[in-house]
Formats: sequence, structure tokens, C-alpha cells
Amino acid sequence: MKIAIFTDTFAPDVNGVARTLKRFTDHLERNNIQYLVFAPESSNESIYNNHVHRFTSLPFFLYPECRLALPNVLHVKEELLTFKPDIIHVATPFNIGLCGLHYAKKLDIPVVGSYHTDFDKYLEYYDLQFLNPLLWKYMRWFHRTLSKIFVPSTVTREHLQKFGFTNLSIWSRGVDCTIFKPSFNKGSFKDKFNIKEKHVLLYVGRLAPEKDIFMLPKMANKLPKNIQENVHWLIVGDGPSKEELQNTAPSNMTFAGFLDGPQLVEAYANSDLLVFPSATETFGNVVLESLACGTPVIGANAGGVKTIIKNKETGILCEEKNIDDFSIAIKTILSDDLWRNEMSVNGRNYALSQSWDTIFHNLLEEYNKVLTSEKNAKILA
Repeated sequence: MKIAIFTDTFAPDVNGVARTLKRFTDHLERNNIQYLVFAPESSNESIYNNHVHRFTSLPFFLYPECRLALPNVLHVKEELLTFKPDIIHVATPFNIGLCGLHYAKKLDIPVVGSYHTDFDKYLEYYDLQFLNPLLWKYMRWFHRTLSKIFVPSTVTREHLQKFGFTNLSIWSRGVDCTIFKPSFNKGSFKDKFNIKEKHVLLYVGRLAPEKDIFMLPKMANKLPKNIQENVHWLIVGDGPSKEELQNTAPSNMTFAGFLDGPQLVEAYANSDLLVFPSATETFGNVVLESLACGTPVIGANAGGVKTIIKNKETGILCEEKNIDDFSIAIKTILSDDLWRNEMSVNGRNYALSQSWDTIFHNLLEEYNKVLTSEKNAKILA
């Protein structure tokens, strides 16, 4: 099988879509499956090789990490004619994705897609709700000719079904438990960030309004005094709201910036809880990574997050945007060491069952089903 992937974000971009696609292409390489990726130039140092073709790009106003590319269509056509892919996968619905969709139709190549981001929910945070009808009209048009649309969770599937989407299939997310795993270096970890308090509360993610990050300082101030004095907040990530968040942060909240690799694993593994208030996730990769490191999660009972956390077994699900609910959950878990340790074990065990290899194998099987169906349709025609 030869696979051409069209995406408006790819490694080394720091977001769930880019990381998932990079893991997928790594899996393809390990299994000697040929692929091409068409992607924008990254705001970070881009990966260039024979498999990845880059194009000049501009940041997308709602999501700067997702780029609006200016693809060289003649170059794309030439590469596709030379490569002769069996299937095209469009991972995003913008310029690069449109280019992939165009050539799939023009060259009669089977095409599938994946849905990663609920942009309709993002619009609410930027007072752009009036664009919702236009957005959904475009999204239905873009996805209607795809043989299969892969979504990361049952919640996302149900959300799209309400808007008339069909041919939906679950493409979940996994975690590498050989990388994300428990650690017992809490002393040196605390020294690194000058943390004196007993407990570490972690947030990992983009610092932007749609992640509900401004709830964090409010939660911190809502905790009982005896809890406040014994916790330190560590905020990992970057984004357009960082400065504003810092201005409202209490003194026991440290901003670590972007962490990756062993540093990120160390942050997960040496924290007592991941506090993740975002209600806009189609999945929530950071939640699964935290559980793999043995760290329970307090998250919003919304989006893909609620499909990962087993309430009161691997963490607690709280009513979205409810600061009191989150604060009570933090207090409850920190007050019960035995229960928190049980959650830690349960979370690690759950993560061990979420293998990337199995997930990617299932995706390739879905590709094969599409190819078989397309072939049979042509024979009958």
C-alpha cells in the first residue's frame, strides 16, 4: 500500500494532530509501508526528507500552530503522478487538505479523512459564533465525498452525526508506555523548579482561551487554605494567553514553558494530579500520557476527555467550567493518599492497554476495506 497524507500541521508542530501523524508515519516506516506527506512549513524547524514535502505558510488566526499553506499545485500533481498512491488521507480541511481532496477526485484516487478539532467550539471563545452556520456548511461540503471519516472518540462521532455526517469510524489514540511511565525522582524534580510544597498540580497544554486555562488561578484561590499552602501549580505549555494568565496567577504557580521528551515525562510522573479543564478536546492526548505515568487526572466531563477518564477510578470528571467542582475534586483526592495511589495504578493499567501499534494496525485495515469497496464498486460499474 502507498499512502499520501495531506495535512496543515505536522511535526515538529506541537499539537495533537501533528504528533499523531508523526507517530503514524514512524509506524509506516517501521513496517516498510511507503508514504508521502504534504504539509506547510512549520513555525519551528521543519522536518525535510524524501517523504515530507513542505510549502510556504501563514498561521491560522484561530489556531496559530495550524498553518494555512500556499501549496504548489503543479509540484503536488507531479509528486502524486510519480508516487502513484493507492489512497489519499486528508487530515485537515484547509488549504493542504483541499489540495489533497482536489487531486483525489482529479486522479481518481480513493480518499479518506480524519476529523481532529471542533472548530465550532473554538468560535465561542473568540465571540465568532455567528460564523457557525458557514463553518458547518463548509465542513459538510468538504467531508461529503470522503469514503471514510476517522474520528478520535465516540463523543466526536455523536457530535458530527448531529450535523448529518456519515461514514464515521473511530480512530482512537494510543500512548507509548515505554516512554511515558512512572518515575520516582520527585525530590530532584522539585528542586529543578524550586518547589517547596508537598503536592504538585500539573497542567499540560496550549495556553489559549479554548482550553479554559483561566479557570486554573480561580481554582487555586478557591481551595481551602490548608490545601493552598501545600500545593504548587506547574503550568507546562505556551500560547497566546500566557502573559495574561501569568498576570492573574498566584505565587505558587510556576510557568515551565514548553517541555518535551524526558522533561515532559518527568513532569507528568512527579506530579500528584493533572488538572485539565478543557471542554473542547476531541480526544485529549495529555490525559492518556498522564495516566501512563501513573498520575490521576481531574478533567472536564466533556469531549474526548470523558471517554478516557474512568470517573473515581483513574481520576475525577467535573462539570465543565465549574470551578467549585474542580476545587472540591482536587481537595478530595489530595486528602486521600490511598485512593490516589489506587487511581495511579488503575491509570497506568488502562494506558498499557492503549497500544499505538494496535491502533495503527486497525487504521490500515480500515484503509484496506475502503480500497476493496472502491475496487468492487468499479467492477460493478
